[in-house]
Amino acid sequence: MDRIKARGVVVCGVSQGIGGFSIPDNTGKWSGIDVDLCKGLSAAIFDDPNKVQFTPLSAKDRFTALQSGAVDILSRNTTWSMQREASLGMNFAAINFYDGASFLVRKSQNIKNASELAGASVCVTTGTTTELNVADYFRAHKLKYEPVVFVTAEETVKAYEVGRCDVLVADSSDNYARRSQFQKPEEHIILPELISKEPLGPAVRQGDDQWLNIVKWTHFAMLNAEELGVSKSNVVDMRKSENPEIRRLLGTEGNLGEGLGLSKDWADRIIRHVGNYEDIYDKNLGKDSPIKIERVANALWTKGGLQYAPPIR
Repeated sequence: MDRIKARGVVVCGVSQGIGGFSIPDNTGKWSGIDVDLCKGLSAAIFDDPNKVQFTPLSAKDRFTALQSGAVDILSRNTTWSMQREASLGMNFAAINFYDGASFLVRKSQNIKNASELAGASVCVTTGTTTELNVADYFRAHKLKYEPVVFVTAEETVKAYEVGRCDVLVADSSDNYARRSQFQKPEEHIILPELISKEPLGPAVRQGDDQWLNIVKWTHFAMLNAEELGVSKSNVVDMRKSENPEIRRLLGTEGNLGEGLGLSKDWADRIIRHVGNYEDIYDKNLGKDSPIKIERVANALWTKGGLQYAPPIR
C-alpha cells in the first residue's frame, strides 16, 4: 500500500488479451472482470478507478512478474492450485470466476463428446494448468493424443483456426470468448465435458497481509453489494437506507474501512465507480456481452451458485 500510494497507481498484471477477462480495444482501453477488479482496487484507494497501469503477461511469465514485484497483483484468469500457493510465494485472495477446461472443435468433425477424441491433435498453451489437465484426461481415459504446444494463447488459437490441430483446449470461458471472435463462430462447438476444476482469481505476493486483505475484500464488497441490491446505478440513493448491512457496506454507519487502511466509504467508491459483481459480470461475460456465458456456478449462493462472501461487519 505504501508503494502504491507513493507511485500513484496500482500495477495490475493481466492477460495478453482474453475477452471478458482482460482485453484492450484498438485505443488501448482495457476491459474485463479481471480489469474491473483492479479498477475496484484503484477506486477503493484513490477514489478514482483509472489509476491503474495494466501490464500484459503471458501464462509463462505471469508468476515471475508477481514474484519479482514487477506487478502488485496478478489479475489474469489464473487458476488457484495448491502447488502455486505452496511453492511460488503467492496467495490467492478470492475466486472471481468458477471455471473448468473444455474442448473446442469444428462442427464438421461431427464429434459429440470428449470420448471421441482418440488420436486427435490438441492445441494447448504452455505454462497453464490446462496443459497438465489435458494430459491427465487422456491418460486417465487411456486415449492417445498429440499435444501441439504454444507459448501464448494467441498463437494457440491461431494455430487451431488455420487447422494445425483438431482441437483447442482451454478454460471453458476462454473457449466461449475465443469462439465469439471467430469469423464463423457457428462452425465451432464446445464439447459438454469439463475436464478439470479451474477456480480463477487474483493473486498477490506472500508476506503482505494488508494488501491481501484489501484485494480479498474488494471482491467480497462487490458480492455483498449484489446480494444486498446495491448497484452502480442506485448506490447514491442506497446511502439513505436504514438497513444496517447496507449502512455498514457503504460507510454511512461505522468505519470498517479503517481496519484495511482505507476510508470508511471504500466500498461505496468501488460500487459507484465500477459496480457490484452482477454489474461487472453482465457487461463483460454475461447477458450484456458478446460472450453471453450463463452465471451457473458464478451465481450468488442464494440463487444456486457458488459465489458467497463473508459479511462486512
